[in-house]
Formats: sequence, C-alpha cells, structure tokens
Amino acid sequence: MKILLLLLIGFISPQTDNVFSRFKVPEGYRRIKTESGTFGDYLQSLPLKPVGTHTKTYQGKIAATDAYTAAVVDMTVGTRDLQQCADAVIRLRGEYLFHTQNYNAIGFNFVNGFKCQYEVYARGYRYENNRWVLSGKRDHTYQSFLDYMDLVFTYASTLSLEKELKKVELADDMKIGDVFIHGGSPGHCFIIVDMAENAAHKKVFMLAQSFMPAQNIQILQHGGSPWFSLDKRAGIPYGELVNLKYLRRF
Repeated sequence: MKILLLLLIGFISPQTDNVFSRFKVPEGYRRIKTESGTFGDYLQSLPLKPVGTHTKTYQGKIAATDAYTAAVVDMTVGTRDLQQCADAVIRLRGEYLFHTQNYNAIGFNFVNGFKCQYEVYARGYRYENNRWVLSGKRDHTYQSFLDYMDLVFTYASTLSLEKELKKVELADDMKIGDVFIHGGSPGHCFIIVDMAENAAHKKVFMLAQSFMPAQNIQILQHGGSPWFSLDKRAGIPYGELVNLKYLRRF
C-alpha cells in the first residue's frame, strides 16, 4: 500500500474531500466540468474516505481488489453480501435520484423483468411472488430507501442492468455517469465518475466499482494512476470491458 501511495502521490491534491478535489488531472489535460445538479456532478462530488484507506468487504476484511484502490467512496456497504458490481452502479444512481428527491425516477428491473419502483415501495408495498402486496406503512426516509436498495440488489444483476441501459455508439460522446458493463454469470461493470480531455479531445476517465463479495465502492487505479483511456487496456480485473462496445448509459 505504501508503494501504491508513492505512485499515486503525483495525482493527489492537498484537498481530499471528494473525487473532483482529490485527484489532479494528467499534464496536458483539463477536467470536464459538469452542470450543477446532474448525475455527473453528483459522481464528481462523491465523498472519499481518508487517503490510504483500504477497500474492505461487508465483513470488514481487506478486499481482494484492494491492490487496485486509488480511493474508497465514503458510503455504506451494508452487512450482507449484496452490494456487488452492478449493485454499486445501481446504488450510485439511486442515491443521486433520492437526494434530488426525484423519487418517481427510482426504479430498476429484476432479472425476471419485474420493475421495482421505489415510490411503490415507499408507499408500503412489498415484493411477493412477482407482484406488489400492501403490507407496510408509507415511509420516504433514507433507511426505507436503503431497505429498498437491498431488495433491488437481491434480485437485479449485470444481466438486468445491461438491458436497462442504452448503448453509447461514439467514443466522443462518452461522459461521466456512463457504464462499462457485460452481463453474465459472472458479469461485471464499472462506472465513470470523472473525466478529463486534452487539446486533441482525447479523453481519460476515472472508474469506480464494487466486487464479489460485496465491498466498499472503490475508485480504481492501474500502474499508480487513477486515469484510464479507451486506447490502452486497463490493468485491472475485467479490464477488457473498458471498451466502447461495452459502454452504456442511463
């Protein structure tokens, strides 16, 4: 971990609040700034745990992916083996919509095709045998949202999430919030949480993921850099997915 920190030090800013403020862009690049209130803005503003924090599993053990950690997102992982790869992407999207109070937009499909909508859950309905059953009370608290998230994590996967997302056809159109995803057993996915470009409009980007077993959402690094590109294979597990053909968007 000490060696990794020495490699990353050239990218770490004295400010360490969030994705945007902690990491410097490569020389010759400028960070792409997002509009306030957008999903991209939310991702760039993700709070981070202190420099040097290990990525840990839901059981508190150091995760197998810890060697690829550039930073750890300061967000709960839960106490069950639920928040894995697709679930982390779903969590980030859901958190953004919840905190902007866009409750009606919070909805994700299960693998069986059932549309699980947060607003229905918050009105007291619960999922039973592929249908909603009214068995609870109206509750729009954050804890209710987290309980809803656990339900989605239980029945959704990379297979269902990939089908929900729209394909991004052009590399020039890539933006923060896009997802590299390949559904399967196992499938995997990464979400773009920051981006920069140079004068020739070549883009580099930062990736976040969770893994199996469920772990902290981590900002990734390879070779001591938190920045990835489409023209160089990512030196991380499932790095072959960092390819335009796997790029999707909410």
